[in-house]
Amino acid sequence: MVEWTFPRHPRSVGRARVALLRQTYEWRVPDQTTETALLLLGELATNACRHADAPRDRHLLVACAVLDDLTLRVEVSDADPRLPTPRRAGPEDESGRGLELVAALAPPPGAPTPGARAAPARRSGSN
Repeated sequence: MVEWTFPRHPRSVGRARVALLRQTYEWRVPDQTTETALLLLGELATNACRHADAPRDRHLLVACAVLDDLTLRVEVSDADPRLPTPRRAGPEDESGRGLELVAALAPPPGAPTPGARAAPARRSGSN
């Protein structure tokens, strides 16, 4: 598992995407899986920057790992002490489009992750 910390600022979304792109290249994750992960990371990090009810000086934590040499897992944590409030994803408003994308590409926690399946990833010396 690899973790990065970024300031809660809109520019951090792009920086997180670059960090993930470099890591997936190092792990030789297939391009399609990487593209999906970058899209999801962008949506989750943007939501964390915009909607977390936490002081501006708190940070975002981004973590990624290849699980069982088949699944790429990407997590974004913000400094909001409250759990997210589930809501229905839909295209009716701008903020709902990101949730719709995440709902379409990421299965519920604990479920298999078909959108993020990868061919066995080879890891280099550093994690």
